[in-house]
Amino acid sequence: MRNLKRLIFFVVVLLIVLATVVFMLENQQPVALVFFGWSAPQLSVAVPVIVALLVGMIIGPLLAWLARLRKKLKPARIV
Repeated sequence: MRNLKRLIFFVVVLLIVLATVVFMLENQQPVALVFFGWSAPQLSVAVPVIVALLVGMIIGPLLAWLARLRKKLKPARIV
């Protein structure tokens, strides 16, 4: 059973990597982004999209962890 879980995990990770590579190869058009006056160099469309995805994948669990920690540390109210 353990090997089956590893195989499924490996296949899922491989599919995600494959989808990311295909996305990057299909979106090679250059784009320049401006954010609060800061101008980024021209990159392919895929780069800012994947960076936004990775930042979201980091921030989402971090905020959930902070909310859980805050809830755990909150003193219990006595009614």
